[in-house]
Amino acid sequence: MTQKGLNYDTKILVAWGESISGNKKITEWLMKNGYSELGLFHFALRNEARSRQWLLDNKASHLLALINGIEGNKDALKWLKDHQFELLFKMALVGDGHEDVYEDLNKTGFKLFAMLAKKMNQVKQEIEEQNNDIHRISRD
Repeated sequence: MTQKGLNYDTKILVAWGESISGNKKITEWLMKNGYSELGLFHFALRNEARSRQWLLDNKASHLLALINGIEGNKDALKWLKDHQFELLFKMALVGDGHEDVYEDLNKTGFKLFAMLAKKMNQVKQEIEEQNNDIHRISRD
């Protein structure tokens, strides 16, 4: 399995993980230092429409497909598979809660990517909890 679409230095991938977890300083650093796609991923993962459009328009559609796959979009998963983004495909499954794929990534030497996908899953879970919080539901 290749890292197609995620060919970054390990330090950058660790920074991306911090950004995914909500570290604003790291997100800003990524965006100012040539990794805008990874910095904007933070916002796109949280349903920010302009960031999603930026990913689509700036040759980072594979990252948008990852997000859509995490959200259970079967077309996005198919797109990742059809375009040989096997690692991103598996990360999307982990992000959507597939523990068996998480274990597989850990066993096959892709622990960092498994951890990143788990962080994405945590964000997804937080969003779902907020959306289902009866105290946040509008009465309109």
